[in-house]
Amino acid sequence: MIRSLLIALSVTTAVPAFAQDAPAPAPQQQPATPAGQEAAPLEVSVTGGVSAPMPIAIPAMPTAQVVSTPAGATDVLGRQMAEIIANDLKNSGLFTPLGAGQLRPVGFQEVNAPAFDYWGGTGAQALVQGFVRATGDGNLTIGCYLYDVFSKVELTRSGFVVSPSDWRRAGHKCADMVYARLTGEGPYFDSRVVYVSETGPKGKRVKRLAIMDQDGANHRFLTNGQSIVLTPRFAPNQQSIVYMSYENDKPSIYVYDLGSGRPRRVVQNAALTFAPRFSPDGRWILFSMAQGGNTDIYRVSAQGGTPQRLTSSPGIDTGGSYSPDGARIVFESDRSGGQQIYVMNADGSGQQRISFGGGRYATPVWSPRGDLIAFTKLGGAFRIGTMSPSGGGEKILTGGQDEGPSWSPNGRVITFYRSGQGSGGKADLWMVDLTGQVERRIPTPLDGSDPAWGPLRP
Repeated sequence: MIRSLLIALSVTTAVPAFAQDAPAPAPQQQPATPAGQEAAPLEVSVTGGVSAPMPIAIPAMPTAQVVSTPAGATDVLGRQMAEIIANDLKNSGLFTPLGAGQLRPVGFQEVNAPAFDYWGGTGAQALVQGFVRATGDGNLTIGCYLYDVFSKVELTRSGFVVSPSDWRRAGHKCADMVYARLTGEGPYFDSRVVYVSETGPKGKRVKRLAIMDQDGANHRFLTNGQSIVLTPRFAPNQQSIVYMSYENDKPSIYVYDLGSGRPRRVVQNAALTFAPRFSPDGRWILFSMAQGGNTDIYRVSAQGGTPQRLTSSPGIDTGGSYSPDGARIVFESDRSGGQQIYVMNADGSGQQRISFGGGRYATPVWSPRGDLIAFTKLGGAFRIGTMSPSGGGEKILTGGQDEGPSWSPNGRVITFYRSGQGSGGKADLWMVDLTGQVERRIPTPLDGSDPAWGPLRP
């Protein structure tokens, strides 16, 4: 765990406030923009796709003194830190990082005084420099600076004090700082994904809960595969995960406590319960329950208790997802004869259909920004798409056998799973941005499905 975190230091502070034992690099007076040249704001457009990702230099982070730590020597960590930042920014599709292997080393005293003439010659428009330092209390201090190479000015800086076991998070935090400053969007790299890890032949798959960083690192299994698990979702406080399990051959909803590693059943003595999801305040769990040949959406206190029925149509109502303010719910229903998307108020009132395009729609998920709903479009292929909460502006983002969308914390990227044709039912995890132009596979040790993106880590 991060023991302390110093974020968003004042950019006007001459000496980094997070510097500790060793003296910080000397401050540099910011040079003026060259005469006759007006410096345009350095920023990246995230709308409409990116035809030319921004070149950005990310040299290895130096250390004032090489110190051995449980995570490795500080000079090695400096190189690995630069790699994490470069990979995060590259995976966003908005940047073309020039990594440590393409750049000359940076001295510790240069961190706060970049050699802009050199960096300008590399073709980079922005520069990320920093340092790694072992502190006397066993922690690591990581400094992160962002510069505009053309204007020769510092844009922002941050500092992070972490335990050695959490050193990768400092890299994600630094990448988040760069991304947010240059795009104007919220960060998302310091976040985790929970999903269903799969292995074994089709029809006899072993399915386990697994959790990892959004880039696939720090992977670990949460369950042992003795019972099939499906549809995991994070609690807003990230201390637990709600999911469906076939324990005792009866589909039921459980909450897995990440601290104790123990699951508990949410609704006792109930019929089949499935498709759970927490409310934004974490007080409620939305889910579906089948009774008497009909399936409706219910909610129950996250602590358990008597469920409250929210729908009562003569069809299958399932896949509920709250709006970010918790005031509304989007769900799928076949009450009209085929799966379509509906919205309703949080108490079940005001139900109305919002999808009217060709084909069927499933697994709707409200964006954390509230402006879009992601869904699976069914009809021949399975594709991931988005539409507004009123049903307008439908846009298809993928073209494979893709299902189960889940939003990144900033609402700019969607993770989903893709089933390979003719591959024996194997599936793996993918991400796509809102333009549909930036798509990448998330590495996992085994096959994977049902990914759910957690909030930004505290």
